Amino acid sequence: MSLTCKILASFLLIFAVSTKGEVSENTKVIWGRLDHDINLDIPGFQMNDGIADTRWDKNKIKIAQLKQDKPPYQITDTYVMLKNGTLKIKALKRNDSDVYTVSVYDSNGKNILEKAFDLKIQEVVSKPVISWSCTNRTLICEVAKGSDPKLKLFLNETRIKESHQKVITHKWNSKWTASFNCMASNNVSAQKSTVTISCSEKGLDIYLIIGICGGGTVFLVFVALLVFYISKRKKQRRKRNDEELEIRGKRVTPEERGLKPHQIPGSTPQNPAMSQTPPIPGHRSQAPAHRPRPPGPRVQHQQKKRPPPTLGKQVHQQKGPPLPKPRVQTKPPCEAEENS
Repeated sequence: MSLTCKILASFLLIFAVSTKGEVSENTKVIWGRLDHDINLDIPGFQMNDGIADTRWDKNKIKIAQLKQDKPPYQITDTYVMLKNGTLKIKALKRNDSDVYTVSVYDSNGKNILEKAFDLKIQEVVSKPVISWSCTNRTLICEVAKGSDPKLKLFLNETRIKESHQKVITHKWNSKWTASFNCMASNNVSAQKSTVTISCSEKGLDIYLIIGICGGGTVFLVFVALLVFYISKRKKQRRKRNDEELEIRGKRVTPEERGLKPHQIPGSTPQNPAMSQTPPIPGHRSQAPAHRPRPPGPRVQHQQKKRPPPTLGKQVHQQKGPPLPKPRVQTKPPCEAEENS
């Protein structure tokens, strides 16, 4: 019993699926443009006073109806029922694609006409774009928008290639000037583009020369900027070194500032007795000649102040601490010389 129920349920399910949106032999296929309006006209039908009821169904669901002495009915604002029985659908969407059925009844309730329309919706194709390259001798035709586009390529009005894709490619081996036509189409629209291609050797040389000249110009500009940058850096470094040397020359060490004029670094006080020469043996010694006292700090300071050098004479200025004076040696008396 359970097996029989399963078989019956399966049969009913298959029947329901097969009959949903069923398209009979007398169903007319209608193509509509996406986002455009469409009118479903009833072929061979003319509205008259004997028609009492006109009804439109979408997949066996009533969507619009027009009865005598009653206002028209539509399930949504998308559908509009016209007086001649035509169904207008606004701004088609992809989900509007379905089977629509119209039924016409007379005043006695008799069905005098019934028609089915299989509405299919497609997006209109855009204008194809043709591009080519003379280097590898390749032509490409491409369409950006459109449902199920069909591309056809013509060379001088002769079809040379066809494709159901959005891109079509063609290569040639000869050198010529020719006119290409590329057409994109589907069931709701068609667009066409035409180009004339000239790929001579002279043209190729011109493009090559232009490319080389452009690249060389860019390279020269780069080299000039690099040289300018390096020279500018060198000038800045030289200027910085000169400033540092000038600052070092103006600096005075704390030791040089603390030295007094009468103090001579590295010198020791001299003993007058030690500076005298020893007497010659066999002679009587004489009293040493009177030596003037060494100038004091005041006299030394005055001696340091020298008059400014006159024009034409170059005076050597001593740098650093003053040098010690040479020791004064007394000459032996004249009597000692005569006795010798």
